[in-house]
Amino acid sequence: MNQDSSRYTKLAVILHWLIALVVIAMFALGWYMTELPKEAAKQTAFDLFDLGVYTWQLAEEVSPRNFYFNLHKSIGVTLLALIALRVLWRITHRPPAMLASYKAWEKKLATGAHHLLYLLMVAMPVSGLIMAMSGKYGVKWFGIDIIAGLDNSTLRDVFKETHEIVGAIFLTVIIVHVLGALKHKWIDKDGTMKRMSL
Repeated sequence: MNQDSSRYTKLAVILHWLIALVVIAMFALGWYMTELPKEAAKQTAFDLFDLGVYTWQLAEEVSPRNFYFNLHKSIGVTLLALIALRVLWRITHRPPAMLASYKAWEKKLATGAHHLLYLLMVAMPVSGLIMAMSGKYGVKWFGIDIIAGLDNSTLRDVFKETHEIVGAIFLTVIIVHVLGALKHKWIDKDGTMKRMSL
C-alpha cells in the first residue's frame, strides 16, 4: 500500500521518533560507559546512571563497565530490529511528496541526507554488532546469550574503529538534519515538521 497523503503514516512517525530517541540515548550511553574504569568492584544491583530512579537487579555479579557495555549491546540489537522494520516499511510505503515550496537545492539536499541517514542508521548498529561478536565475550541480549564471541582481536579493532567513525559521521548528519528541521519550523514556517507528527 502506498502512502500518498501530505503526512507520513502513524507507524512511520512512531518509528521515526522512537528510533531517534533510542539513537540519542545510545550515544549518551556510549560516552558514559567508555569513561567507566576497567577495574571496579562487581555487584548485582545497579542504580542506572546513579540517578536514583531505577535499580537494575542481576542474577550474577558483574563490574559496572561490563553491565553498561552489555546494556549498550542489548539496546543496540533491539535498535537494529526497529531499524530493519523501518527500512522495510520505507521500501514498501511511498513517503509523501516534498512540499512545492522547497527550492531545487533543498529537495536534493533532503533526498541525499535521508539516504545517508538510512545508510548510517544501519551501519552504526551493524558495525557495533560485528565488533561485539568479534570480541571474546560475544553478544548477550538482556542476559540471554545470542552470539558467541569469536575472540578475534584484529577484526574487533577494525570494527571498533569503524563504529567510532560511523558514529562521528552519523552524529554530524543528525545535527544537520535537526538544524534543517528547525529551519523549516522557525524560518520557512512551511509545515514540514507537521508531516512527521501524530
